[in-house]
Amino acid sequence: MVEVVAVPAFKDNYIWVLHDGQHAAVVDPGDAAPVWDFLARRTLKLVAVLVTHHHGDHVGGLPALLGQVPVPVYGPRGEPISTVTRPLGEGDPVTLPELGLSFQVLEVPGHTAGHIAYYGHGWLFCGDTLFACGCGRLFEGTPAQMYRSLEKLAGLPGDTRVYCAHEYTLSNIRFAKVAEPDNAALAERERREKALRERNAPTLPSTIALERATNPFLRCAEPAIQAAAARRYGRPLHDPVEVFAVLRAWKDQF
Repeated sequence: MVEVVAVPAFKDNYIWVLHDGQHAAVVDPGDAAPVWDFLARRTLKLVAVLVTHHHGDHVGGLPALLGQVPVPVYGPRGEPISTVTRPLGEGDPVTLPELGLSFQVLEVPGHTAGHIAYYGHGWLFCGDTLFACGCGRLFEGTPAQMYRSLEKLAGLPGDTRVYCAHEYTLSNIRFAKVAEPDNAALAERERREKALRERNAPTLPSTIALERATNPFLRCAEPAIQAAAARRYGRPLHDPVEVFAVLRAWKDQF
């Protein structure tokens, strides 16, 4: 059985390690040191690396990792990551035979132009596109691109476990409560996630169903979210992409 473990890095990153007690694959290793420490403690052999996008806190550890173990590096075809050996795009398969795992690649531009996610076995590794109760900033893409990317992820089965790359949940919930203060599921989520953080436990993984119920960026067609965005913008908004754009700009200043 394969276990998925969060390895903390930097201030609030999670590097995800998938392992079966012998072999391991790593997702978005921004820092090599905590990865090596984890692998050494568990006596695990690194067999592959999966990368979602080119930002340094996701790829910065690759040279040090590959200097020790030259494993395949899967990553987005359309981004400048020199260490990627298996470039990928929409629909491409990723097979990790040592772990008995296979994933489908989803192109999810918005945060960066070529951002990808990996979906399989009921797991979603989505980097900085979808966060627990939030989404990534638009550094390279447009609101329309990010909205379509989030809609693609929201269309996955509700029990899909969402492994995003940062512990932003409580901050995101604070914004979501302003955008949708009467959301009972959101209030319950806040109580649960606060209890986890008080124990220094990750709030992740989330699920797609939970995100649909509480994440304002996946709820742009909801009347309450549209009304909040309209008040912020100063005129009625009905196009979900416009609503998303207002929410994202609002969150950037929150």
